[in-house]
Amino acid sequence: MPNQNESTRTTNLQGNTFELDGPELRAGDKAPDFDVVDSSLQRIDLAKTGKGVRIFSVLPSLDTPVCDAQTKRFEEAASEMPDVSIYTISMDLPFAQKRWCGNYGVKNVGMLSDHRSGSFGKSYGTLIRDLRIESRAIFVVDPDDKIRYVEYVGSVGNHPNYDAALAAAKGTGNDAAKGTAAL
Repeated sequence: MPNQNESTRTTNLQGNTFELDGPELRAGDKAPDFDVVDSSLQRIDLAKTGKGVRIFSVLPSLDTPVCDAQTKRFEEAASEMPDVSIYTISMDLPFAQKRWCGNYGVKNVGMLSDHRSGSFGKSYGTLIRDLRIESRAIFVVDPDDKIRYVEYVGSVGNHPNYDAALAAAKGTGNDAAKGTAAL
């Protein structure tokens, strides 16, 4: 039985509806811990991502057009926001993430793989269990590990609202930065 934070939530992928595992997080919630690996196969949890502002850009696979564009967009932003740490999180193997970064010259966005246990997806409500991939989402977490911005993208093939996420990370105080993005 779902707890009060968990209800049957879904996402759309190629015209098909899939249930998402985990809670629906909101701006103001404490960021949950997770257990993923980086490109060196080192275990990374929330604490190891630092104490500054962090953007967690969640996507199904780097080898798809929207995921590719999403990561490149945050790579561009990372060079303009040196005080913000940006991470891409997917179920891609760390070797595939490292290869993709090398092919496209991505150096400013950290790659985290949730392939071992789906811990991030289960904790942040982005795991599409039936396909064992992540649903597209953006989380901005502040230095106190509070979520400042959340966007769960309703259809995996759609782009997130990059400007709203970046504004939240910069702390501009606009309305998009103050709450959960519209679904």
